[in-house]
Amino acid sequence: MGWQCTGLRWPDAQGVPVLGWRRGGVVRESAPAYGTELGFRAAGWRHCVGARGNVCPLGAVVAGRSTGARCPECARLDRAHSVAADTIADDPRTYRVYLAWFGPGMVKVGITAEEREAARLREQGAVVFSWLGRGPLMAARRTEELLRSALGVPDRIPYARKRAVRAALPGAAERRAEVAELYARAAALEGTGWPESLERLPFEAVDHAGVFGLDGAVEVAWAVTELVDGGVVAGRLVAAAGPDLHLETVTHGVVVLDTRLMTGWELSGADARAGVGVPVADIGGGGVQGGLF
Repeated sequence: MGWQCTGLRWPDAQGVPVLGWRRGGVVRESAPAYGTELGFRAAGWRHCVGARGNVCPLGAVVAGRSTGARCPECARLDRAHSVAADTIADDPRTYRVYLAWFGPGMVKVGITAEEREAARLREQGAVVFSWLGRGPLMAARRTEELLRSALGVPDRIPYARKRAVRAALPGAAERRAEVAELYARAAALEGTGWPESLERLPFEAVDHAGVFGLDGAVEVAWAVTELVDGGVVAGRLVAAAGPDLHLETVTHGVVVLDTRLMTGWELSGADARAGVGVPVADIGGGGVQGGLF
């Protein structure tokens, strides 16, 4: 019986990514360092991971390309008590509004519970971010909506777009300047729809490029699109950002593995020299591996 991956987390402010694992009732974590050799082999079928700590009652098989790894019923239950899905309006916790930068022209606004500090930013792969304000949940939500409507700032950026620009990030000063410019525009809205209960926080750019291992050239060529029965992904960890592991492989150069695609599979170890034996897509838009899909 193999281990099931429960995903990649970023609980450490110093930027140590942690992979969660479960086998039966046994739960453990691993924290691979950059330069570590990693290898995974999938077996059998991919099954629903359940909802909010509960096992899927149907043991449903789910699609290999789903990043949620949940059947429709468990997905509904998982979102039934979700701040991100706007299904909770009476959360008493303090929330923070942030501005996050992922690449040139890719800046978004979002909110996170203050107690989580910057973990949410690392989980999304934000290369640079600054806090904008803090206050009750609904005030944070209204501020998020204000920036979307008044400044045209999105609250979501697809992971595919984030991955596509990581190989050629501009310098730290340029990254910081783009966030600073948006912060100034957002702060200028104070008094014109800005909720009174939201306290504005001073600008302070936090740069995660070093934390993610992206402060040098990372020439990413391919991204895994799904795991398959018997499929292997193996290589040397050179960077990690959000849910993504960047693995230098012997077959495809640097490949991005979204760890959300690993959830629901039973996984065993594989030799790091095995390379990649699952469907991948050319991040540069050049097509797919060998016409496999």
